[in-house]
Amino acid sequence: MPERLLWIPPALRDGFPHLAAFFPDFTVLPEGAPCPDGAMIAGEGQAVFHEGPWAAPRFNDVKRAVGLVVPGLPAPTHYADEALDAEQCAALPYSRFADPFRETPASLVDALALLALWRGIVAENRQIGAFLHMQPWKRDALARAFGHDSGHAPFAETPAAALAQSNGAVLAWAAKLSAETESKARVPVWRVEDGFIRSVGLGVNFTPAGSLSVDPIGMHYDSTRPSRLERILAEHEFPPPLLDRAAALRAAILRQNVTKYNVGGASEALPISDGRQRILVVGQVENDASIKFGAGRIRTNLGLLRAVRETAPNAFIIWKPHPDVQTGYRPGYVPSRQAARWADLVLTQGDIGPIFSEIDALHTMTSLAGFEALLRGISVTCWGRPFYAGWGLTTDMEVVERRQRRLTLDELVAGSLILYPRYQDPVTGLPCPPEVLLERLTDPAAWADAQPRSLAYLQWWKLQGMILRGLRHIGLVSR
Repeated sequence: MPERLLWIPPALRDGFPHLAAFFPDFTVLPEGAPCPDGAMIAGEGQAVFHEGPWAAPRFNDVKRAVGLVVPGLPAPTHYADEALDAEQCAALPYSRFADPFRETPASLVDALALLALWRGIVAENRQIGAFLHMQPWKRDALARAFGHDSGHAPFAETPAAALAQSNGAVLAWAAKLSAETESKARVPVWRVEDGFIRSVGLGVNFTPAGSLSVDPIGMHYDSTRPSRLERILAEHEFPPPLLDRAAALRAAILRQNVTKYNVGGASEALPISDGRQRILVVGQVENDASIKFGAGRIRTNLGLLRAVRETAPNAFIIWKPHPDVQTGYRPGYVPSRQAARWADLVLTQGDIGPIFSEIDALHTMTSLAGFEALLRGISVTCWGRPFYAGWGLTTDMEVVERRQRRLTLDELVAGSLILYPRYQDPVTGLPCPPEVLLERLTDPAAWADAQPRSLAYLQWWKLQGMILRGLRHIGLVSR
């Protein structure tokens, strides 16, 4: 079969950077190449194309086509789906589909699934009337995540300004939302926080989140009230295809050894513990909202260490402080002399991921590390009430009476990692499935460096953190 050449004009490439992925049955000439005689020209004559019934929504300033109608070219594969309407069926013989994240051809089923995801998110975004408590360095990413064809809601600088509008819900950064603001609201108040698979890097280092948890009911870390995640876990029916997807997602997380932040590099192998049970105790930021609203009787890192030692006097206890606390800027610092009294080993460097394969159990107040340990089949004891406690998968030192359902691990994964969060592709800026974000975590180049202004502030931030850590170490600053 002779080679079929397709030339794409530069103007079209600007609007469709992944355009070549729609034409796997053609040799697409490289950008800048002249158009030879006999080549078809995309966008002219018989090869004219448009989105038609497959039109993808815009997320503020970002848009990528998923399906194109190309009357002059046959579809590379026959598609059939009884759920299509008349307009879609008429366009189908000429339609082509592409994955905008991987820039590869896509099936009809995958294309429709992505369009359904996008249109559902855009419909929710249009209900937002104002943003509240959003830090300036996050706003560009949030404008895309919560944008739509008409742009995005305004960023309010004060609670009064956010509550004064009547165009929709107030979307507030959950940790900064006060009970007073919520009580005064005459419009719905939604909350947003970083998701469970965040990024390559820390928020204190201005790394934007790759996932977000949006909750119009409560927030996943607040055990004092219901949340959207809790309702999903308590009430949702998990069909076999969803559980299969959850199992595959969990396998990919384990294969890549993904954690929330994915920072710190390799960790040294743990020393020999002479057959003693190895318990990892993970620290947290002590003024974090998950401690405020999810901790029980144990509310400090030092208190947690002491409680674990008293519960397991003969265990080999490994203490790992929270990485944000180690920067010195966030409270929860345990001086080394105090940590050594209750722990056999203190690990301040390295990613937590490699440690999971060397421990027998994990103890935490409310840390996401407990969820990450569950994914790896590790025994987890919760001294607080995190979202993953109370479903029959953890040893719980505190009780959440609302949680009566017994879940399998894949049901917990399906609810917590597929149905609840949003995921944001750091390359295209578009909402994506969790599987795409996992792929991006293997590519550090996908995560943009901080802007020069942020980098300058970051250096001062780190210096301030070092000073605070030193003052905490000598006892001049409380924790």
